[in-house]
Order: sequence, then C-alpha cells, then structure tokens
Amino acid sequence: MGVFSPLLRSGAVISLSISLISCASKTTTAANSPAPAAVQVVEVLPQNVPTYSEYAAQTFARDTVEIRGRVDGYIEKRLFQVGADVRAGQELYILDVRPYKAEVDKAAGQVAHSVANLDFAKRQVALAQAQADLAQAEANLLKARQDVDRLAPLVKEDAASKQDLDNATASLQANQAIVDAKKANVEQTRLSTAAQVATGQAQLDSDRAAERTAQLNVEYATIRSPIDGRIGDSLVQVGGLVSRTSPQPLTTIVPLDPIWVRFKVSESEYLNFERRDSPDRTLQAPLELVLADGNTYPFKGRTVNAVNQVDSKTGTLELQATFPNPRHTLLPGQFGRIRLASAEHRDALLVPQRAVQDLQGSQSVFTVEADNKVVARAVVMGERVGEMWIVQQGLKPGDRVVVEGLQKVRPGMVVNPQPYQPAKQ
Repeated sequence: MGVFSPLLRSGAVISLSISLISCASKTTTAANSPAPAAVQVVEVLPQNVPTYSEYAAQTFARDTVEIRGRVDGYIEKRLFQVGADVRAGQELYILDVRPYKAEVDKAAGQVAHSVANLDFAKRQVALAQAQADLAQAEANLLKARQDVDRLAPLVKEDAASKQDLDNATASLQANQAIVDAKKANVEQTRLSTAAQVATGQAQLDSDRAAERTAQLNVEYATIRSPIDGRIGDSLVQVGGLVSRTSPQPLTTIVPLDPIWVRFKVSESEYLNFERRDSPDRTLQAPLELVLADGNTYPFKGRTVNAVNQVDSKTGTLELQATFPNPRHTLLPGQFGRIRLASAEHRDALLVPQRAVQDLQGSQSVFTVEADNKVVARAVVMGERVGEMWIVQQGLKPGDRVVVEGLQKVRPGMVVNPQPYQPAKQ
C-alpha cells in the first residue's frame, strides 16, 4: 500500500492534466470555427408577368418643311437663332419690301382710275343724249302728223292747196324716218353703254386683283414659319438674294412634338401580332422607347401605321410610331430600342438575372434549403423581363435562391440567409 501511493498520486495528476488539455483544445476549436456566411436570398413565387420584344429603332421627323422665298429680294433681317424652337406664324426673314410697296401704290392708282371710268359708264350720258334726240324727233313727227291731219280735210273742201298737203305728207315721212333712226341710235347706245359698264367692271376687278397680288407680295417679303418646330441653319445670310425659283431652301424646320420612330419586325411577328384575338392587339399596345444611354423614355408611344409592303430583301416590315415630345428632348436621327409587350406568362417563376450562373451554356443557381444548407440547382431559363429572368425548369414555388454572396458559398455550406435588398438606383 505504501509502495503504490506515490504512483497513484502521479497517475491522478497526469489524468487531470490530460483532461484539462482536452477541454482547452475543444474550447480553442469552438472559438476558432467561423460563423455561417451571410447571403441575400429571394423567395421564388409564381406571378403573372408580361414579356417584351425589343427592336432597333430610329427617330425621324415627319412633314419637315423647307423654307423658301415666295418673292425675289435681298434679305434685310434674320429674326431667329439657329437651332431654336419656333412657332407657326413667327417671323423668320424680312426682305427689301420697297419695290413691292411701289407696286401696291401703282395698283391702287389703277384701281381708282378704273372706278372713275366705271362710274362714268354707269351714268349713261351718251344714252341720255340719244334718248333726248329721240324725244325731239318724236315731237317733230307728231307735229308733222298733225299738219297732215289738219290739211287733208281742207284740201277736200278746196280750203287749202294740195301742194301744202303734199309738203306736209313729205315732212311726216321724213320725221318718221328720223324717229326710226333715233330709236336705232338709242338701242345702239344702250348696248354700247352696257358693254362699257361690263368692260369697266372687268377692268376694275382685274386692277383690284393686281392690287391684292401686290399686297400679297408685300406680305411675302416677310417670311414666316408655317409650323411649330425646331429650325436649322440659315443657308442664305443677311444681304443674300432670295429667289423663288432657287432649288436651295433658306432653312428647314422639323416638327418635334410628336416625334416619329420607325422600327422593323419580321413578317412572322407581324402576322402573329395581327392574329391576336385580344381587343387591344399587340400593335395597339403602348410602346416604350429605350434610349442610347439605356434609360427608358418617360412617355409611352403608340404604333400609328405600317408601310405598304414587306421588304423582300430582309423579310421585315417597317412600323412607324409616335411619342409625345413636349420638352423636345428627342431629335430626328437618334437611335434606340422599341420595347413591345408581346405576351403574358401566367404563374411564372422569376429570379434576378444576377442570381443565374452560366457555365458553357449550362445555367444554375444556388438555393438555400430548410436547414440553411446551400444546394446547386441546374435550371432552364426562358425570357428576360427587365432585371428578372423566367425560370422554365429547375425551381418550384417557395425555393430560396441566393442573389448576393454567390462568391462566398459552396454546395453543402450552412449559410445565414437574409432577404434580398436590391441596390438603390
């Protein structure tokens, strides 16, 4: 007993030391094991989403106006800034108007002359004189007839000579001839006066038309904008000669509100759009315009018309749409993309595009199971909808897909899932 006591005592000390070392090792291991990685996940839920087709597009201006001179003249003033917005009726150029004002004065004088001639013709002075001569001749005829009527009974009773009766009869015949001539003269004068009045009226109308033309030329010497739009550079400067027969315009104006956009769809797409039974067919649906910088234009557009034939070389049909452009931010010739709602997917499963990994044409996502372990899933993707992607195969409703933290996870890892928070734009 006495011999084994030191040995027992030594064994107890060794056993205690081993136990303490084991506990310290476990404590150190527990302290050094990392916490589960935090990842952001999105829960996949079914929803109805429209899908869009995109087409290359370009803006253009319909009814561009070339400003030309209607009269010849030298430019005295240019009243616009190049590239400015102008309104219909706004003055653009002023030509030397003095020659045209002189034409107005000349035409006004001719009108006054024609008015006087017409007034004189309407007074019928010559006709009045002819009628007076006829009245005098009829009075002489009446006297001659009375002389014959008076002498005829006296000759029968031998109270007057037959010579006096013959003279009276001859005078009666002569006065009758004079009356007939005067009547013919009156009729001739009446016709002549009517012709003079008609001619005078026609001349007055012609002179007034010439006066109006001269006044129009004065107005045309001030060149105005026929439409609202944005004006281009002036191709003829102040002091330059404007000719109404010149092939070169003075400047051009493009209307900007609305702005027109052209894009092309394939023949099959066009037929598919037109066959839709929905009351608001695809070609009547609102359009979105994605600009060259990637931003979406804030106003919606609509398809207005299609050209009248399919391009046999490309098999495409050009469609033309309009977009409101109240701030004139869009200009003709800009490129962009038309986004058109082409279909609606019901109960579709969507995941953010950034959650999908593509390796040699095979796509996959990481999901977090109920025990917070990461599982790799092969998926088949469909159409893209904005920042999202439709999943055709590989996921089911309620699956949690890793969106942020993909670089930190591996299959089988335990993670700390957090709700996905999209980055603020």
